[in-house]
Amino acid sequence: MSSQSVKTQRQDAGQPSIIKSKSMSRKPRKAALQHPSVHRMTSKRREKTCENSLERMPLEIILRILSYLDTGSLFCISFVNKYFHELSNSNAMWYQFYIRECTKKKKAGQQDQMIHALGMVGVQERPRGYWRNTFFKEIAGLNLNKWRTKLRRIDPFSGMPRHTEEVIRSLCITWEITVTDGRGRQSTFEQSHASFSSTAVFVFWGTVSWPPFNQLTSLELRGVLRVPLNCPAPYRPGWKSVMSKVKLQREHSELLCVSDKIVKMLYVGQGITLGFWKDQWEIAFVMVNLHNHRLVDRSLHASISPCTADGVCALFDDVDPEYGLHGYTAYIELHNTVRVIMSGRFSQLFCRRDQISNGYLPLEVISENNISPNIHLVGDVSLPWRTEALHGTVKDCCMISLTVWDEAKQPFWWVSAPVVMTKASQDTVSYDLDGGSFSILYQDSEGRVEMRLKQMEYKEQYFVVNLVIYIAVAKVNKHFGRDY
Repeated sequence: MSSQSVKTQRQDAGQPSIIKSKSMSRKPRKAALQHPSVHRMTSKRREKTCENSLERMPLEIILRILSYLDTGSLFCISFVNKYFHELSNSNAMWYQFYIRECTKKKKAGQQDQMIHALGMVGVQERPRGYWRNTFFKEIAGLNLNKWRTKLRRIDPFSGMPRHTEEVIRSLCITWEITVTDGRGRQSTFEQSHASFSSTAVFVFWGTVSWPPFNQLTSLELRGVLRVPLNCPAPYRPGWKSVMSKVKLQREHSELLCVSDKIVKMLYVGQGITLGFWKDQWEIAFVMVNLHNHRLVDRSLHASISPCTADGVCALFDDVDPEYGLHGYTAYIELHNTVRVIMSGRFSQLFCRRDQISNGYLPLEVISENNISPNIHLVGDVSLPWRTEALHGTVKDCCMISLTVWDEAKQPFWWVSAPVVMTKASQDTVSYDLDGGSFSILYQDSEGRVEMRLKQMEYKEQYFVVNLVIYIAVAKVNKHFGRDY
């Protein structure tokens, strides 16, 4: 090798690393060094060849492929990316699903007429996602009056709809609670299980991962309706309705606080009870009482249509001077999540004007001077509880479900909540009932219930000797348009 060739190689060693071939002349080599954009053009070609083949296909073909998917799969692909989210909301495809669902529920003779009527609307003129949401409401049963018809069948004794449990299970209605701490952080928990009775529903949360109670500021109860799609539960669409919201404060201990060897229970209002581990403020479970009056509507109304006021005002009557003081009917039930302890229906309850005192209208159901209705408690007064790991029973505690109707047989006041049986002073002597005296009290902003019990000492049986329902005068005046 000559000295000239060695000198040339040393000069080339200081240049950028470019692959050289023997056939490359000096001029093309210089051009490559002066134009580094050649690499960029090559990389762009490689990116185009690596693009998703679906994104390069015509839109009509993609929609044709998606039309073979079932509703659950079509909804799930909307979570893949933004492009699939837009495609999965196509009005044309969801309109076809909606038509098929409607034709299943219509008679054969009405099928052509229904398709023609729906076709006149203009499928593509609707906002994107309109027919998808309409289809969801259809298969969820929100557009049908079938469940409303079932709820019109009333039990003559309890006065509540007979098929509340059947409707709730058929619509797949569940409940969830959301707790908020002082920093605004929220935690949501789905129900563990629910129990049904003729007057109320009892929902339980027994999870073990509750936030510290001393950091919580509020608790919100929501009714949840999921669309019955064939897809994983976390992705299943649905509607949520806020049913109640309570502030969590230590002052609630004055309302109800009862315990056993493992847990203590704290009632915070609106049917919501918190269970804590004994000797510490650590949540063990949550229990909620839901009265059956308009329960389905209250669980769904925030997502479908605004629910009317809880109470419907009575017709105005300027003839009866004591309008709103008589003609009441009440059904009261003491129970737990397993059995009924006591129940009774009482009619023609009234109150004289001169009996109104301290802002309450008293309705005397059973008095110690006239114990004609022989009402007694069956079994012991207790309330079972359970978590994911433990279970137990709290003694001298149960639930009360009360419904009061006005003279027109319209529900006037209803409540379902836990109550405690406490020892009372024995101010009267009864030779038939020689045991101790006990009392059960419930109270909220709309009224209160006072029940007095006597125990037969050797039979361990309780009899109701006094029962009075107090209704707030403000509630009576608002309902009947009076000024008592």
